Amino acid sequence: MAEDRIVDVRASFVATDEPAQTGGSSGQREMAARTSARRQNHWLGGKVANPMTKYAEFRDNRDAGIGADDGGTVVVEVEAESGQVGVWTTNGLAAAAIITQHLARLVIGERASAHTRIWDRMFSSTLRYGRKGLVLHAISAVDLAIWDLHGKVVGEPVHALIGGRIREGVPVYATGPKPEIAAAWGFAGAKLPLVWHPCESEAGFRNNVALAREARESVPADFPLMYDCWMALDVDYAVRLAHAVEPLGFTWIEEPLPPDDYSGLRRIRDRMPPTMTLNTGEHEYTAAGFKLLCEAGVDVIQPDLGWCGGMTEVLRIADVARVYGVKVIPHTCGMPNYHFVVTQPGGDLAEFPVLSADGESVARQHAPLFTGEDVPDKGVLTVGDKPGFGLTLDPGVRLERAVR
Repeated sequence: MAEDRIVDVRASFVATDEPAQTGGSSGQREMAARTSARRQNHWLGGKVANPMTKYAEFRDNRDAGIGADDGGTVVVEVEAESGQVGVWTTNGLAAAAIITQHLARLVIGERASAHTRIWDRMFSSTLRYGRKGLVLHAISAVDLAIWDLHGKVVGEPVHALIGGRIREGVPVYATGPKPEIAAAWGFAGAKLPLVWHPCESEAGFRNNVALAREARESVPADFPLMYDCWMALDVDYAVRLAHAVEPLGFTWIEEPLPPDDYSGLRRIRDRMPPTMTLNTGEHEYTAAGFKLLCEAGVDVIQPDLGWCGGMTEVLRIADVARVYGVKVIPHTCGMPNYHFVVTQPGGDLAEFPVLSADGESVARQHAPLFTGEDVPDKGVLTVGDKPGFGLTLDPGVRLERAVR
């Protein structure tokens, strides 16, 4: 049908420069406040072990080492001839430039339902400088916006377009600093950030184990706990950590190594307790990359739909995982994540991040940019039937073209 023909692709920044006397819209003010809080006192920006912890000046603030002044949130809009608009987000001026100056011309004129064709056009045309990283972030954002558009054009939720919902909702675990809060809310488990890096000596290792012990003492004995190591460890440290926290009922360690260390992942899996799983993949890309993780013996892969290639590619990633008998529990990406998980035969768990600064309250992942988000109730997120991903750009948010 001609009405789903794509006529425009736009990449815009969320504007926060309203005149001081008006104070900006409430949505813009909240966006600015979130950014400021993250930089100053958010638990995610505090002391969290990461690849930059080895540099003393970045040791106590993760954002200082990994943050970038990249221009902020980019809203991607894909408009059809019917006037319907699909939306998603990514980050940074560089991604916006890739979308505007390269990908858009390959998308305009295509039908919103032609997901495989459009994805291949974007990926094949960027092979000389893409394949992973920033280019895949840009492709993912466009792909997700097109899925949202497709759903809006035909009046169907994305989960109906990708094969049909197997379950109404999905149990979610909470990622945050306070597992006792997650247990009280009824979540299916709690994932903690690893705090001390291997460079911080044996005392740091003992502190990590002590923090794990405190977490166990704060929740019921059968409440699942996990450790997110965010690419900060080496093989020996990861193995020691797994053996130290396994008696405390930790069910997995996540992303202990840099994403390309496939042989190191194999060595960890061979030496860690058989009662725990080795999870990774948040920073991996495309089905080809996840095939390497499966071959390395990883138990659970964790693609991020906003980075790995979007909905079109995560469906192929799931097929690869199924062949190898590997479980898929995606890294958080908000509503696209849950639309995907409820269609999967093994989709019995998903991630929900605790985005409040103090880690003590549930904040909507897409607020204040989008409205219409489904949120967990007693640890289960029920995915609705609103068209697309069910999200609407808040009318109080003002956008400015990122690349003119």
